[in-house]
Amino acid sequence: MINSVTTDTLQAGRDDRAAVDKAISLLVSFGTDAASGVGVSELARRAQLSKSTAFRVLGMLERNGVVERVGRDYRLGARLHELGRSVYSPDFEQLRDQLIPFLTDLYEATHETVHLAGLHGTDVVYLAKLYGHRHVKSPSRIGGRVPAYATAVGKALLAHDPDALELTLARRIVRFTTSTVADGDALQEQLADVRRLGVAREDEEVVPGLACLAAPILGRTGRPVAAMSISVPAGRLDQQHLEPLLRKVTGAATQALIRVRTSSPARPARHRMAATA
Repeated sequence: MINSVTTDTLQAGRDDRAAVDKAISLLVSFGTDAASGVGVSELARRAQLSKSTAFRVLGMLERNGVVERVGRDYRLGARLHELGRSVYSPDFEQLRDQLIPFLTDLYEATHETVHLAGLHGTDVVYLAKLYGHRHVKSPSRIGGRVPAYATAVGKALLAHDPDALELTLARRIVRFTTSTVADGDALQEQLADVRRLGVAREDEEVVPGLACLAAPILGRTGRPVAAMSISVPAGRLDQQHLEPLLRKVTGAATQALIRVRTSSPARPARHRMAATA
């Protein structure tokens, strides 16, 4: 009897895992058709499932709001979007709203591609991005994550967050390019310079041809709440010109954020600064 129950339980566990695997395979298979919709037969082909299995799993996902019907097709549902938003700190959305005016100032002062990012564990999460007139190849996208140690915004944040730095150093540091700083001691030396100078620089550490300059936005305790960066093609980073503009904007953003959080955490930061070139 005990052996029978144990066998049944193990079998149920295997079936559950198989169902989860199939569900994830189907969700990934939507690809660029996630909003417009895909038919069952095509989803089954992409996920390498039988049509009957795909139909059954899609029905389960539909009942849970993860996918929804569009005529005879399926598309990703609102529940999946809600789950995705809950991955990150709820403070990120408020931070983005409070700091977007300052990111706009940075763009207007430089006309280069600019980013606003926060720290999620040992990764940076891009909260906002404004594109410059001159194209620059970059892997960043809003909501995307990149290991902090390989980016200027990440270094600006890690330099002031000892807990995140400790986690970073405890993990294997992977090289993205030959310029990526993959040695823990060298990274700590870089971050010491960031704390001393107030700005972080990245030269082709994530992708070849990309250079960035970043500075943190600090809270009342001196811990970073976000960072902003300027991205340009490698070889065209004029730090002498861009650094004062970056400092001016992030300094104003820091002061505004401290004021609003001191007076009323629920109120958005008042925008009182316009950076000029």
